[in-house]
Amino acid sequence: MSNAAATIRASAADLARRLDLCLAEAGASEASRGACVAALLHASRLGVDSHGARLVVHYAEVLREGRVNGDPQLRVTRTGAATAVVDGDDGLGHFAAYRAAREAVDLAKEAGVGAVGVVRSSHFGAAGAYAKAVADAGMVGFATTNSDSAVALFGGAAPFHGTNPLAFAAPSGGERPWLLDMATSSIPFNRVFLYRTLGLELPEGVAADGDGAPTRDARATEMLLPAGGPEFGFKGAGLAGVATVLSAVLQGMAIDPAMLPMAGEAVDKRTPRGMGHFVLAIDPACFGGAAVFEAGMRSYLAALRGAPARPGESVMAPGDREWRTERERERDGIPVDPETARFLGLDR
Repeated sequence: MSNAAATIRASAADLARRLDLCLAEAGASEASRGACVAALLHASRLGVDSHGARLVVHYAEVLREGRVNGDPQLRVTRTGAATAVVDGDDGLGHFAAYRAAREAVDLAKEAGVGAVGVVRSSHFGAAGAYAKAVADAGMVGFATTNSDSAVALFGGAAPFHGTNPLAFAAPSGGERPWLLDMATSSIPFNRVFLYRTLGLELPEGVAADGDGAPTRDARATEMLLPAGGPEFGFKGAGLAGVATVLSAVLQGMAIDPAMLPMAGEAVDKRTPRGMGHFVLAIDPACFGGAAVFEAGMRSYLAALRGAPARPGESVMAPGDREWRTERERERDGIPVDPETARFLGLDR
């Protein structure tokens, strides 16, 4: 039996209970761990396993070591008619990011748009969780963060940007939200960690070793390549800069090369990382109108899904694959890799 086949499946309710218990034992407050569990389950339900339940092992460790404050006291400062800043108090990033999403929605109800920065935060998992939170409130959402250097620049020989996700979500006229959550690197580095755990080989053209040479060996990988591949990686590298400008430079937080690494044998797990995030909400009611927007999204998505496809292929809207995975996992359970399953006690 392969490692991939050895995954254990759990219901969302059981997984949530076990995640909550592990975070509580590590010292996380009820409110902060609730946000963390919600974000981890968002990813695990939708098939974004690199940012799902497996991250609880890391979060528990940095909570115990002191890098992450287990009982953060969030502070929100309104800085303008449509802007605010959330101080995460060095707690779990999910807690601050969900608060930023709620604040952005409240601001957009008043001003049409709401832009919220987050300071003094930590890793927040899948950016799509916060964009979707905005979409679930009936608005167009955007969420991003920068992270420590892990991705080579286009033509570069050393890591510079982080994997720096950009996530967008929008209500879709009664269906599940239109949802795009993408790393600006070829793949997220957490996928490398997951492939190491599962003993799987990486795809071509996504990773490099310490000399910058392309590799498919997850254990030999020391940096990623930007989205766009060998010829068009300047696009991914440029988009990574968008995340850095909005999340770090705009907030006065650490830029990618200056940020403490998330993981590694010699990593300082006691010092906060000083991460920044950025969340934007746009209220359709203040533009063409909510009804016009909903009708337009229905029309757009119908045209997109009905577009001609190549033989053997299908055309999907952003989010379609994730919602299909969610339905499958509601039926069959959520797969958990062996290492995480042992940590959560699912193997007993």
